[in-house]
Amino acid sequence: MTTQTLTIAKKAAPVLVSLSPTAAMRLHALSKAEGHEVMLRVAVEGGGCSGFQYLFDLVQAAEPDDLKVQLDGATALVDPVSLDLLKGSVIDFVDELAAAQFQIRNPNAKSSCGCGVSFSV
Repeated sequence: MTTQTLTIAKKAAPVLVSLSPTAAMRLHALSKAEGHEVMLRVAVEGGGCSGFQYLFDLVQAAEPDDLKVQLDGATALVDPVSLDLLKGSVIDFVDELAAAQFQIRNPNAKSSCGCGVSFSV
């Protein structure tokens, strides 16, 4: 009788949310200006002109259940309730003539408002 060993390759965990290089650079610049590390908290709540809206806040500490999204030493935080609406999203920083702001590129959003802060699924 021969014995066979079955090896199952582990799949890489899917990237739930990612941070763009420009967002990471902006977080480093904000940390330097503040004199201490700041992290970007990203949340989703009901409201806005399209049904949901993104909330951004600079914080110094994470909550115990936050998902930490890191790139080059910069950190963004996402709470578990918001995570379902943000899966696959990229947290970006855009510096354009009209405004300089953090933005979410969310593949789950079916539509969004002109300001880019409100979306629907």
